[in-house]
Amino acid sequence: MNQDLTKGPVMGAMLKFAVPMIFGNLLQQCYNIADTLIVGKFLGSAALAAVGSSFTLMTFLTSILLGLCMGSGAVFSIRFGQRDEEGLKESIWASFVLAASFAILLNILAFACLDGIRIFLQVPEEVWGMMRQYLLVIFCGIFATFLYNFFAAFLRAVGNSLVPLVFLAVSAGINIVLDLWFVLGLGQGAAGAAMATVIAQYISGAGIAAYAWLLCPQFHGIWNYRRIKGSCLKEIGSFSILTCVQQSVMNLGILMVQGLVNSFGPAVMAAFAAAVKIDAFAYMPVQDFGNACSTFLAQNYGAREKERIQKGWKGALAAASFFSITVSALVCIFARPLMELFIDSRETMVIQEGVRYLRIEGAFYVGIGCLFLLYGLYRALGKPGMSVVLTVISLGTRVLLAYLLSAVPAIGVAGIWWAIPIGWFLADAVGMIYYIKKKGQFFS
Repeated sequence: MNQDLTKGPVMGAMLKFAVPMIFGNLLQQCYNIADTLIVGKFLGSAALAAVGSSFTLMTFLTSILLGLCMGSGAVFSIRFGQRDEEGLKESIWASFVLAASFAILLNILAFACLDGIRIFLQVPEEVWGMMRQYLLVIFCGIFATFLYNFFAAFLRAVGNSLVPLVFLAVSAGINIVLDLWFVLGLGQGAAGAAMATVIAQYISGAGIAAYAWLLCPQFHGIWNYRRIKGSCLKEIGSFSILTCVQQSVMNLGILMVQGLVNSFGPAVMAAFAAAVKIDAFAYMPVQDFGNACSTFLAQNYGAREKERIQKGWKGALAAASFFSITVSALVCIFARPLMELFIDSRETMVIQEGVRYLRIEGAFYVGIGCLFLLYGLYRALGKPGMSVVLTVISLGTRVLLAYLLSAVPAIGVAGIWWAIPIGWFLADAVGMIYYIKKKGQFFS
């Protein structure tokens, strides 16, 4: 099932590899979307606000692990493109030890800091009880998230994007069934929705880990590399830690915005919770396309295929822009019906604010689409530090403008929504100018 992306038609190879990734991560979104939809429809706006704020927090925590896995995946892709089997095995073991250690530490810190979260996120009293119950359960799934993302990153790095899709499809279906059973059948509320998610996460994480260890030749004899070389760990760290920083900085900024949103009360919290799920579903395909493009570029960078890299980058940019503009139009047109999927139509204040968010921020998905491609480009070319720079620009602008604009009475909460696309486009401009000026150095 492995796909060599250094051969064959450029866009054909990239799209064939990207499609299973896109469908896979759309299914992964079903975890939290199922929670949000069922909780919002059957438990009310306060419960929706609790689960929505928890989602933002969990996105930040798991982004640390996701960044480590994505950075490792870039190294795996380069080794695969170089046909360096020994180097690939050594990198797999070193990155597994590094990421697993971070996962365990992160899980301990999450539980230790649980009660401090309320202060940091400015969670209202009427929401905190349900949110705390949800978090106590959902934190138990952090290690499962690591398992899935590590082994999925490895499989995708060697050109296998289908197997991660299969495991996600099974676990997403289980999650939805368990959501309905725990929330409606057993009446366990928000904590029941979290329990369903955690069980489904462990099914996908343990399943894909067993598949890779048992069936992938790259894992055969991997115990011979248990003595990790300093040079190998340094290389893994240079990619993984910087990608981790990029992902965590990005989501820390979102978390800070969540705290500002929470200060506007439960109605705005609930609107943001539902709208963010629509957001994630809308631009997730282009985010995954950016990750697929990164794998394509990394394999070809390892194989020194300069022409394929340039063709792939131009084609990916055109495809991502077309998709983003199309989705923006659909989200703006159907903003109200989309909001009503998550919240009762009688919650007029919640729906009105969610529609305003979608018609401001959702109109500019082309900005985030290009930014995802730039992240993937610099990760593939061995410049993960540039991804960090772009993230700091994007998120720094977003957070600063959100606090400044929302403090103006005539603008209010809409200032938070406008700050998001402004940050995207500023980072895009910097990333493109840097690529144009330094392009010759990347292939020397």
